[in-house]
Amino acid sequence: MKISLKLASVLLCAPFGVQAQEATFTSQSLTPETALAAAQAALAQCRKNGYQVAVAVVDKAGLPQVLLRDRYAGAHTVDVAVNKAWTAVSFKTPTLTLAEETQPGKPMSGLRNHPRFLGAGGGRMIEGAGSLLGGIGVSGAPGGDADDACAQAGIRAIAESLEF
Repeated sequence: MKISLKLASVLLCAPFGVQAQEATFTSQSLTPETALAAAQAALAQCRKNGYQVAVAVVDKAGLPQVLLRDRYAGAHTVDVAVNKAWTAVSFKTPTLTLAEETQPGKPMSGLRNHPRFLGAGGGRMIEGAGSLLGGIGVSGAPGGDADDACAQAGIRAIAESLEF
């Protein structure tokens, strides 16, 4: 009888030990200062190349942390920059890649129907120490390749501080 009671108590407790999970988790986020440094570096690169742009840095949920718009950047560049950053973070893919992969006739072409999806170069993920920290989006340069180059400059400016 003692053995069967012990066995029963072990069997009753076993599933709870296997199913137990932590109730919280810790995650890394960009500081506002780091997000601003990335945006400023991207803006500076575009200015150096003669482009008037908007730059957005979003957190890993796609919510804007920083938005900079140069004085002659078009009104549309604000929403486009934010949506490029959101798209890169949401799909965990640079928007230059998504621009190609979502062309008509491609298996992922339906993504272009999502209201915030922006399949044009200029949106990149910001990662550090193997974690997604946010995204950066640039809009206003002549073409997605030029926007993307400025976004990359923004990431390079903060890359060393993100390797923790």
